[in-house]
Amino acid sequence: MATGFKKLLVAVIVTGVAIVVWQVWQEMQEPSVPDGIAFGNGSVEAVQTDISTKIAGRVDTILVQEGDLVEAGQIVASIETSQLRAKLLQAQAAVASAESLVASAQAAIAQSQAQQVLAEQELTRSKELVKKQLTSTEEYDTKVSQLAVAKANVAAAEAMLVSKLRNVDAAEANVLEIQTQIDDSTLVSPSKGRVLYRLTEPSEVLGSGGKVLTLLNLTDIYMEVYLPTSVVQRISIGAPARIQLDFMDTIIPANVSFVSPESQFTPKSVETATEREKLMFRVKVRVPQALVQQHIELVKTGVRGVAYIQLSPVAEDSVTPWPEFLQNLPSGYQSATDTSQ
Repeated sequence: MATGFKKLLVAVIVTGVAIVVWQVWQEMQEPSVPDGIAFGNGSVEAVQTDISTKIAGRVDTILVQEGDLVEAGQIVASIETSQLRAKLLQAQAAVASAESLVASAQAAIAQSQAQQVLAEQELTRSKELVKKQLTSTEEYDTKVSQLAVAKANVAAAEAMLVSKLRNVDAAEANVLEIQTQIDDSTLVSPSKGRVLYRLTEPSEVLGSGGKVLTLLNLTDIYMEVYLPTSVVQRISIGAPARIQLDFMDTIIPANVSFVSPESQFTPKSVETATEREKLMFRVKVRVPQALVQQHIELVKTGVRGVAYIQLSPVAEDSVTPWPEFLQNLPSGYQSATDTSQ
């Protein structure tokens, strides 16, 4: 019993020593990094976008598969719209009906205005007859009243026209709303990207906001690293950076696009020499879109690697040049903001 325990203890110690030796050997294999270059490990990431339906309905078609590369504005799916199109026809008929009532109100205005003109003429003649004592004052008062009624009828007809016009506006707004819903039933890709997940299938019924696809936005490829306060204060937005992936020798140029204004405790994913520091800052380095476009078929997210960032010089010191192992850039590439070789 004791002998077996001793053997197990010796095996554990030997394994521990072997792990330590392997880690030391790995560190010795890593090329030395100058003091003016900060680095941290991370993985290539891209923004994930959910393509969802704005309206509830049955999925009609899905035109892409997982892994497909899609362009911005490309139609990727559609929702069945037969009920909406029937409602659209009803709404368009309501517009036509409202417009006919507008024509009727305009005719009523013309009629009322003609009656007002006649009443004014009769009042003028009655006024002259009263002066000549050829008619009674009661008859004149009647003509005055008739003119007042005619003017009121014109005003009422004009108000009715305004009401009918508003009814037309409401009917047209209803048509526009239904047409917008029909347009929203066609789902398009918001950006160039790759389909990561196909979350539903044709004939399935989704509620408003139901997710159909998840897209990796390939217009924004980046790597996030966590760095200590001692170097973050020397990192500026736009600073040159380089990414070295675990599976390839070519160095990917990048630039710092974000530096967190708040520190946080070291995440478990950090595996750098400075990970013992409790507070770190999140820094994002972004790969230029032009370079992503050139190698769009090779872009993979989740790939591990190391990001190196060129720090701002202290006092009158010059910018630290990139070490030799970070100068193997893609053929013909030269960053507009990265002039240090």
